[in-house]
Amino acid sequence: MTRRIRDYGVKIGRMQTGEENSITDLKGVTVGHTTIDDGPHQTGVTAILPHQGSLFKDKLIASSHVINGFGKSMGLIQINELGTLETPIILTNTLSIGVAADALIDHMLEHNPEIGRTTGTVNPVVCECNDMLLNDIRGKVIRKEHVLNAIHSAGKHVEEGSVGAGRGMLCYSLQGGIGTSSRMIPLDHGTYTLGVLVLSNFGILSDLMVGGNPVGEKLRQAILQEREERDKGSIIIVIATDLPVSERQLHRIIKRSVTGLSRTGSIITTGSGEVVIGFSTHTTTPHRPSGKLLSIPVIHEDDMDVAFRAVGEATEEAVLNSLVTASHVVGRDGNERPAFKDLIEKYDIPLV
Repeated sequence: MTRRIRDYGVKIGRMQTGEENSITDLKGVTVGHTTIDDGPHQTGVTAILPHQGSLFKDKLIASSHVINGFGKSMGLIQINELGTLETPIILTNTLSIGVAADALIDHMLEHNPEIGRTTGTVNPVVCECNDMLLNDIRGKVIRKEHVLNAIHSAGKHVEEGSVGAGRGMLCYSLQGGIGTSSRMIPLDHGTYTLGVLVLSNFGILSDLMVGGNPVGEKLRQAILQEREERDKGSIIIVIATDLPVSERQLHRIIKRSVTGLSRTGSIITTGSGEVVIGFSTHTTTPHRPSGKLLSIPVIHEDDMDVAFRAVGEATEEAVLNSLVTASHVVGRDGNERPAFKDLIEKYDIPLV
Protein backbone atom coordinates (compact mmCIF):
# COMPACT_ATOMS: atom_id res chain seq x y z
CA MET A 1 0.00 0.00 0.00
CA THR A 2 1.29 3.48 -0.87
CA ARG A 3 2.49 5.41 2.16
CA ARG A 4 0.97 8.83 2.73
CA ILE A 5 2.43 11.67 4.79
CA ARG A 6 0.84 10.45 8.04
CA ASP A 7 2.47 7.06 7.58
CA TYR A 8 5.80 8.84 8.09
CA GLY A 9 4.67 10.15 11.48
CA VAL A 10 3.78 13.64 10.22
CA LYS A 11 0.47 14.99 11.54
CA ILE A 12 -0.75 18.14 9.86
CA GLY A 13 -2.89 20.47 11.96
CA ARG A 14 -5.19 19.70 14.85
CA MET A 15 -8.50 18.78 13.22
CA GLN A 16 -9.84 15.26 12.67
CA THR A 17 -9.70 13.84 9.16
CA GLY A 18 -12.55 12.08 7.40
CA GLU A 19 -12.66 8.28 7.22
CA GLU A 20 -10.48 8.07 4.08
CA ASN A 21 -8.76 11.44 4.54
CA SER A 22 -9.85 12.20 0.99
CA ILE A 23 -12.08 14.51 -1.01
CA THR A 24 -14.32 11.48 -1.53
CA ASP A 25 -15.22 11.55 2.16
CA LEU A 26 -17.92 13.87 0.81
CA LYS A 27 -20.98 11.77 0.00
CA GLY A 28 -21.44 11.51 -3.77
CA VAL A 29 -18.01 12.86 -4.71
CA THR A 30 -15.91 10.51 -6.87
CA VAL A 31 -12.56 10.79 -8.68
CA GLY A 32 -11.24 9.00 -11.76
CA HIS A 33 -7.93 8.96 -13.66
CA THR A 34 -6.56 8.09 -17.06
CA THR A 35 -2.76 7.78 -16.98
CA ILE A 36 -0.54 7.84 -20.07
CA ASP A 37 2.90 6.30 -19.48
CA ASP A 38 4.47 5.92 -22.92
CA GLY A 39 8.09 6.97 -23.26
CA PRO A 40 8.17 10.72 -23.96
CA HIS A 41 4.45 10.97 -23.23
CA GLN A 42 3.94 11.18 -19.48
CA THR A 43 0.58 12.82 -18.86
CA GLY A 44 -3.08 12.12 -18.22
CA VAL A 45 -6.52 13.22 -17.11
CA THR A 46 -8.23 13.42 -13.73
CA ALA A 47 -11.99 13.86 -13.33
CA ILE A 48 -13.82 15.00 -10.20
CA LEU A 49 -17.55 14.26 -10.11
CA PRO A 50 -19.29 16.40 -7.45
CA HIS A 51 -22.42 14.26 -7.23
CA GLN A 52 -23.87 11.20 -8.91
CA GLY A 53 -27.01 12.76 -10.35
CA SER A 54 -27.37 15.19 -13.23
CA LEU A 55 -25.18 18.19 -12.45
CA PHE A 56 -26.76 20.12 -15.28
CA LYS A 57 -30.27 19.66 -13.88
CA ASP A 58 -29.23 19.94 -10.23
CA LYS A 59 -26.38 22.41 -9.98
CA LEU A 60 -24.21 22.96 -6.92
CA ILE A 61 -23.25 26.20 -5.24
CA ALA A 62 -19.70 26.93 -6.37
CA SER A 63 -16.98 29.54 -6.47
CA SER A 64 -13.47 29.95 -7.81
CA HIS A 65 -10.51 32.02 -6.71
CA VAL A 66 -7.35 32.89 -8.60
CA ILE A 67 -4.38 33.30 -6.26
CA ASN A 68 -2.00 33.91 -9.19
CA GLY A 69 -3.39 34.02 -12.70
CA PHE A 70 -0.67 32.34 -14.75
CA GLY A 71 -3.07 29.70 -16.10
CA LYS A 72 -5.43 28.67 -18.87
CA SER A 73 -8.41 27.26 -16.99
CA MET A 74 -11.86 27.21 -18.61
CA GLY A 75 -15.25 27.84 -17.05
CA LEU A 76 -14.28 30.06 -14.13
CA ILE A 77 -16.02 33.19 -15.43
CA GLN A 78 -19.49 31.65 -15.31
CA ILE A 79 -18.85 29.95 -11.97
CA ASN A 80 -18.09 33.32 -10.41
CA GLU A 81 -20.93 35.10 -12.20
CA LEU A 82 -23.71 32.62 -11.37
CA GLY A 83 -22.23 30.90 -8.34
CA THR A 84 -23.02 27.39 -9.57
CA LEU A 85 -21.26 24.34 -11.01
CA GLU A 86 -23.00 22.25 -13.71
CA THR A 87 -20.33 19.82 -15.00
CA PRO A 88 -17.64 17.55 -13.60
CA ILE A 89 -14.22 19.17 -13.14
CA ILE A 90 -11.50 17.94 -15.50
CA LEU A 91 -7.76 18.31 -14.83
CA THR A 92 -5.12 17.75 -17.52
CA ASN A 93 -2.02 19.31 -19.10
CA THR A 94 -1.96 22.85 -20.48
CA LEU A 95 -2.19 22.07 -24.20
CA SER A 96 -5.00 19.54 -23.74
CA ILE A 97 -7.64 21.84 -22.30
CA GLY A 98 -9.36 22.10 -25.70
CA VAL A 99 -9.84 18.37 -26.23
CA ALA A 100 -10.77 17.95 -22.56
CA ALA A 101 -13.46 20.60 -22.85
CA ASP A 102 -14.74 19.05 -26.09
CA ALA A 103 -14.98 15.62 -24.48
CA LEU A 104 -16.70 17.03 -21.41
CA ILE A 105 -19.21 18.84 -23.62
CA ASP A 106 -19.90 15.57 -25.47
CA HIS A 107 -20.47 13.86 -22.12
CA MET A 108 -22.93 16.54 -21.06
CA LEU A 109 -24.76 16.50 -24.42
CA GLU A 110 -25.15 12.72 -24.26
CA HIS A 111 -26.82 12.90 -20.86
CA ASN A 112 -28.76 16.15 -21.38
CA PRO A 113 -30.54 16.19 -24.79
CA GLU A 114 -32.18 19.52 -23.93
CA ILE A 115 -28.84 21.41 -24.08
CA GLY A 116 -28.77 23.63 -27.16
CA ARG A 117 -32.36 22.73 -28.03
CA THR A 118 -34.91 23.67 -25.39
CA THR A 119 -32.48 25.34 -23.02
CA GLY A 120 -29.10 27.10 -23.17
CA THR A 121 -25.61 25.68 -23.53
CA VAL A 122 -23.28 24.30 -20.88
CA ASN A 123 -20.23 25.58 -19.01
CA PRO A 124 -17.41 22.97 -19.09
CA VAL A 125 -14.87 23.35 -16.28
CA VAL A 126 -11.30 22.34 -17.18
CA CYS A 127 -8.11 23.19 -15.30
CA GLU A 128 -4.50 22.58 -16.24
CA CYS A 129 -0.86 22.51 -15.23
CA ASN A 130 2.18 22.48 -17.51
CA ASP A 131 3.99 19.10 -17.57
CA MET A 132 6.34 19.92 -20.46
CA LEU A 133 9.59 18.89 -18.73
CA LEU A 134 8.63 15.22 -18.43
CA ASN A 135 5.89 15.09 -21.06
CA ASP A 136 6.16 15.84 -24.78
CA ILE A 137 3.33 18.31 -24.43
CA ARG A 138 3.51 19.27 -28.11
CA GLY A 139 2.49 15.72 -28.98
CA LYS A 140 -1.00 16.44 -27.64
CA VAL A 141 -1.64 12.75 -26.95
CA ILE A 142 -4.74 13.31 -24.82
CA ARG A 143 -7.83 12.15 -26.71
CA LYS A 144 -11.56 12.32 -25.96
CA GLU A 145 -11.59 8.69 -24.89
CA HIS A 146 -9.02 9.45 -22.18
CA VAL A 147 -11.27 12.14 -20.72
CA LEU A 148 -14.39 10.00 -20.93
CA ASN A 149 -12.58 7.06 -19.33
CA ALA A 150 -11.56 9.25 -16.39
CA ILE A 151 -15.19 10.30 -15.93
CA HIS A 152 -16.61 6.79 -16.28
CA SER A 153 -14.00 5.20 -14.00
CA ALA A 154 -14.54 7.67 -11.15
CA GLY A 155 -14.91 6.02 -7.75
CA LYS A 156 -14.49 6.58 -4.02
CA HIS A 157 -10.86 5.44 -3.83
CA VAL A 158 -8.48 8.18 -4.94
CA GLU A 159 -5.14 7.02 -6.29
CA GLU A 160 -2.47 9.65 -5.55
CA GLY A 161 0.92 10.65 -6.86
CA SER A 162 2.09 10.25 -10.47
CA VAL A 163 -1.30 9.30 -11.88
CA GLY A 164 -3.90 10.90 -14.10
CA ALA A 165 -3.26 14.57 -14.73
CA GLY A 166 -0.44 14.35 -12.19
CA ARG A 167 1.67 11.88 -14.18
CA GLY A 168 4.21 14.38 -15.52
CA MET A 169 3.97 17.06 -12.84
CA LEU A 170 6.70 18.34 -10.52
CA CYS A 171 6.43 19.55 -6.93
CA TYR A 172 9.27 21.37 -5.17
CA SER A 173 11.63 20.26 -7.97
CA LEU A 174 10.74 16.63 -7.32
CA GLN A 175 8.01 14.40 -8.69
CA GLY A 176 4.55 15.79 -7.95
CA GLY A 177 0.98 15.02 -8.95
CA ILE A 178 -2.34 14.21 -7.29
CA GLY A 179 -2.91 14.48 -3.54
CA THR A 180 -5.97 14.64 -1.32
CA SER A 181 -7.01 15.14 2.29
CA SER A 182 -10.10 16.00 4.36
CA ARG A 183 -11.21 17.49 7.66
CA MET A 184 -14.30 17.11 9.82
CA ILE A 185 -16.02 20.34 10.90
CA PRO A 186 -18.00 20.04 14.17
CA LEU A 187 -20.66 22.71 14.62
CA ASP A 188 -23.63 22.98 17.00
CA HIS A 189 -26.09 22.02 14.26
CA GLY A 190 -24.10 19.09 12.86
CA THR A 191 -20.74 17.72 11.81
CA TYR A 192 -19.68 18.50 8.27
CA THR A 193 -16.82 17.48 5.98
CA LEU A 194 -14.39 19.46 3.83
CA GLY A 195 -12.15 17.70 1.32
CA VAL A 196 -9.34 18.92 -0.91
CA LEU A 197 -7.75 17.45 -4.03
CA VAL A 198 -4.68 19.07 -5.58
CA LEU A 199 -2.78 18.80 -8.84
CA SER A 200 0.67 19.95 -7.68
CA ASN A 201 3.25 21.32 -10.10
CA PHE A 202 5.06 24.16 -8.31
CA GLY A 203 7.87 25.17 -5.97
CA ILE A 204 11.65 24.86 -5.62
CA LEU A 205 13.31 22.30 -3.39
CA SER A 206 14.93 24.58 -0.81
CA ASP A 207 11.54 26.11 0.08
CA LEU A 208 9.84 22.81 0.97
CA MET A 209 8.51 22.57 4.53
CA VAL A 210 6.99 19.41 5.99
CA GLY A 211 5.04 20.14 9.15
CA GLY A 212 7.30 23.12 9.85
CA ASN A 213 10.46 21.09 9.22
CA PRO A 214 12.77 22.56 6.50
CA VAL A 215 13.10 19.21 4.77
CA GLY A 216 13.68 20.77 1.33
CA GLU A 217 16.83 22.59 2.40
CA LYS A 218 18.15 19.43 4.07
CA LEU A 219 17.53 17.48 0.87
CA ARG A 220 19.15 20.17 -1.26
CA GLN A 221 22.28 20.04 0.84
CA ALA A 222 22.28 16.22 0.86
CA ILE A 223 22.19 15.95 -2.92
CA LEU A 224 24.61 18.87 -3.35
CA GLN A 225 22.24 20.74 -5.61
CA GLU A 226 23.82 24.14 -6.17
CA ARG A 227 21.43 25.57 -8.72
CA GLU A 228 17.67 25.29 -8.68
CA GLU A 229 15.26 25.89 -11.49
CA ARG A 230 12.96 28.85 -11.35
CA ASP A 231 9.46 27.94 -10.24
CA LYS A 232 7.34 27.98 -13.40
CA GLY A 233 4.69 25.50 -12.33
CA SER A 234 1.16 25.72 -11.03
CA ILE A 235 -1.29 24.13 -8.64
CA ILE A 236 -4.98 23.41 -9.02
CA ILE A 237 -6.85 23.12 -5.71
CA VAL A 238 -10.33 21.57 -5.78
CA ILE A 239 -12.35 21.94 -2.56
CA ALA A 240 -15.55 20.08 -1.75
CA THR A 241 -17.69 20.51 1.35
CA ASP A 242 -21.17 19.67 2.59
CA LEU A 243 -21.38 22.83 4.66
CA PRO A 244 -24.57 24.79 4.01
CA VAL A 245 -23.03 27.97 2.62
CA SER A 246 -23.80 30.74 0.20
CA GLU A 247 -21.57 31.35 -2.79
CA ARG A 248 -20.10 34.34 -0.93
CA GLN A 249 -19.30 32.24 2.13
CA LEU A 250 -17.82 29.48 -0.01
CA HIS A 251 -15.59 32.02 -1.73
CA ARG A 252 -14.31 33.21 1.64
CA ILE A 253 -13.51 29.61 2.60
CA ILE A 254 -11.68 28.59 -0.56
CA LYS A 255 -9.50 31.72 -0.47
CA ARG A 256 -8.03 30.42 2.79
CA SER A 257 -6.51 27.45 0.96
CA VAL A 258 -3.53 29.74 0.44
CA THR A 259 -2.64 29.37 4.12
CA GLY A 260 -2.07 25.63 3.67
CA LEU A 261 -0.21 26.16 0.42
CA SER A 262 2.11 28.65 2.08
CA ARG A 263 2.82 26.32 5.01
CA THR A 264 4.37 23.85 2.55
CA GLY A 265 6.79 26.60 1.52
CA SER A 266 5.22 28.18 -1.56
CA ILE A 267 5.88 31.88 -2.14
CA ILE A 268 3.50 31.90 -5.14
CA THR A 269 5.96 33.03 -7.79
CA THR A 270 5.13 35.10 -10.86
CA GLY A 271 5.25 32.12 -13.23
CA SER A 272 3.17 29.79 -11.09
CA GLY A 273 -0.60 29.67 -11.61
CA GLU A 274 -2.61 28.95 -8.44
CA VAL A 275 -6.29 28.32 -9.15
CA VAL A 276 -8.91 27.21 -6.61
CA ILE A 277 -12.37 25.82 -7.32
CA GLY A 278 -14.83 24.97 -4.57
CA PHE A 279 -18.33 23.54 -4.38
CA SER A 280 -20.86 22.63 -1.70
CA THR A 281 -22.90 19.46 -1.98
CA HIS A 282 -25.39 20.53 0.68
CA THR A 283 -27.91 22.25 -1.58
CA THR A 284 -28.75 21.78 -5.24
CA THR A 285 -30.16 24.49 -7.49
CA PRO A 286 -32.59 23.32 -10.21
CA HIS A 287 -31.79 24.29 -13.78
CA ARG A 288 -35.39 25.29 -14.48
CA PRO A 289 -37.43 27.62 -12.26
CA SER A 290 -40.32 26.04 -10.35
CA GLY A 291 -42.24 29.24 -9.71
CA LYS A 292 -41.36 29.01 -6.02
CA LEU A 293 -38.71 30.68 -3.94
CA LEU A 294 -35.48 28.77 -3.48
CA SER A 295 -34.50 27.93 0.08
CA ILE A 296 -30.74 27.92 0.66
CA PRO A 297 -29.64 27.41 4.30
CA VAL A 298 -26.35 29.00 5.33
CA ILE A 299 -24.15 28.85 8.39
CA HIS A 300 -23.60 31.87 10.62
CA GLU A 301 -20.53 33.97 9.96
CA ASP A 302 -19.24 33.08 13.43
CA ASP A 303 -18.97 29.46 12.22
CA MET A 304 -16.59 30.36 9.42
CA ASP A 305 -13.30 30.25 11.32
CA VAL A 306 -13.41 26.49 11.81
CA ALA A 307 -13.94 26.07 8.06
CA PHE A 308 -10.99 28.40 7.41
CA ARG A 309 -8.79 26.19 9.59
CA ALA A 310 -10.10 23.03 7.90
CA VAL A 311 -9.33 24.18 4.36
CA GLY A 312 -5.82 25.30 5.30
CA GLU A 313 -5.00 22.02 7.01
CA ALA A 314 -6.49 19.86 4.25
CA THR A 315 -4.70 21.82 1.51
CA GLU A 316 -1.34 21.52 3.26
CA GLU A 317 -1.77 17.77 3.74
CA ALA A 318 -3.04 17.21 0.20
CA VAL A 319 0.08 18.88 -1.23
CA LEU A 320 2.35 16.75 0.97
CA ASN A 321 0.43 13.61 0.00
CA SER A 322 0.91 14.45 -3.68
CA LEU A 323 4.64 14.70 -3.05
CA VAL A 324 5.21 11.67 -0.84
CA THR A 325 3.11 9.28 -2.96
CA ALA A 326 4.71 10.29 -6.28
CA SER A 327 7.00 7.82 -8.06
CA HIS A 328 10.13 8.30 -10.16
CA VAL A 329 9.21 9.14 -13.76
CA VAL A 330 11.52 9.28 -16.80
CA GLY A 331 10.00 11.13 -19.73
CA ARG A 332 10.76 13.35 -22.72
CA ASP A 333 14.41 13.37 -23.82
CA GLY A 334 15.32 11.30 -20.77
CA ASN A 335 14.27 14.11 -18.42
CA GLU A 336 13.50 12.91 -14.94
CA ARG A 337 12.84 14.02 -11.42
CA PRO A 338 13.44 11.86 -8.35
CA ALA A 339 10.67 10.82 -6.00
CA PHE A 340 10.59 12.43 -2.58
CA LYS A 341 10.08 9.07 -0.85
CA ASP A 342 13.23 7.66 -2.47
CA LEU A 343 15.39 10.63 -1.47
CA ILE A 344 14.40 10.76 2.18
CA GLU A 345 15.16 7.06 2.44
CA LYS A 346 18.46 7.31 0.58
CA TYR A 347 19.77 10.24 2.61
CA ASP A 348 18.01 9.27 5.85
CA ILE A 349 16.22 12.62 6.16
CA PRO A 350 13.82 12.64 9.16
CA LEU A 351 10.42 14.21 8.57
CA VAL A 352 9.62 14.78 12.26
